Amino acid sequence: MKLPGVVTNVTAFGAFVDIGVHQDGLVHVSQLANRFVKDPAQVVKVQQRVQVTVLQVDLPRRRISLSMR
Repeated sequence: MKLPGVVTNVTAFGAFVDIGVHQDGLVHVSQLANRFVKDPAQVVKVQQRVQVTVLQVDLPRRRISLSMR
């Protein structure tokens, strides 16, 4: 499922994106682009609007895995 979202936090291991549900989803650094990304801050910035794809939803651990590829 493709959804619009807004980047809320950029970390060394990826970016958290608000997709309009209670929990922000994580775009892992390996899922940010089709190329090698050393620093996620070079690809996304806080408050940037992005299109993401839902990869996995883990309800017991309250985690949402997303991709921007």
